[in-house]
Amino acid sequence: MERLLGFDPQLLFDAFVTGINVFILFFALSYLLFNTVRDVLERRRQKIAGELKSAADDKEAAKAMKEEYQTRLTSVNKEAEQILEDARKRAKQREAEILTEAREEANRIIERGNREVELERKKALDDMKEQIISIASVMAGKVVAASIDTTVSDALIEETLKEMGESTWQS
Repeated sequence: MERLLGFDPQLLFDAFVTGINVFILFFALSYLLFNTVRDVLERRRQKIAGELKSAADDKEAAKAMKEEYQTRLTSVNKEAEQILEDARKRAKQREAEILTEAREEANRIIERGNREVELERKKALDDMKEQIISIASVMAGKVVAASIDTTVSDALIEETLKEMGESTWQS
């Protein structure tokens, strides 16, 4: 009868030589390929670590820049508010100056108007006096022509004007 597995010396020698060849091939390939692959993987790991570190540094720089911009924005907002406050104060001061100037101008206009009214009133009084004098002269002339001479006529006019007085002219 024949065996299923025939372990004869030739098979055992071939199996032993094949095992040694597999180990030699494994060590040769591991030296040639595994170390190269390990180096590639190590460089890739270092590259990824460097990129992660760079990203973390960039993130920190961005955070610092954001804080700096926030600080600047806050200071700019404060400065803008201060400028607006100063502008409001100057506008209020200018408003007060304009109102004061307007009041002074209004007072000057009113004063000038009062002077003009007073001058017009005096002029009207003078005109009225002149008209009364001319009427009195005409009347006196008619009376004198009828019966009195010029000295009596002048005395009558003076007496009439004294009787009428200044209060009559001004009312």
